[in-house]
Amino acid sequence: MTDATDILNLDDLEVSGGGRTGRRHILSLLVENKPGVLARIAGLFARRGFSIDSLAVGPTDDTTISRLTLTVDGATHPIDQVTKQLHKLINVIKIRDLEPEDAVARELALFKISADGDSRAQVMQFAEIFRGKIVDVHKRSLTIEVTGTDDKIEAFEEMVRPFGLIEMVRTGEIAVARGKSAT
Repeated sequence: MTDATDILNLDDLEVSGGGRTGRRHILSLLVENKPGVLARIAGLFARRGFSIDSLAVGPTDDTTISRLTLTVDGATHPIDQVTKQLHKLINVIKIRDLEPEDAVARELALFKISADGDSRAQVMQFAEIFRGKIVDVHKRSLTIEVTGTDDKIEAFEEMVRPFGLIEMVRTGEIAVARGKSAT
């Protein structure tokens, strides 16, 4: 029991997995392409109190293996605990915690934006500036595909939201290590 007059030292506190620390982790996992693997991995993060910011799963050149890329926000110590637990899962082949500065990461987003008359030209100009691609045109709306970093997609959203953002869909980040090393 501590006295109310005791001074609390932040260095003595243990960071819980559910808090925002500002340290972003990009985890790249190679897993067996079998039913239930994703559920077991997501369950492990949930039990540890982590909120997964984004999750993308796709095939690799080997049809029996999938690559799972997820981003989480957490302290290094709890991430180490989670990766140790992930290694124990039988269907997990390889895990890599990619440092954001040592990885190439991209995300795809589709924006359906209200655009008719004068606003259409402005929205199309923003799409060009952000190297977006117009993938659908309707009388009163445009659907634009934007690929890039999380910051780029958020900046595009901020620019087009005033026109009337009808709908937005994001894939979640995918990433590979920079240079010659394989993940």
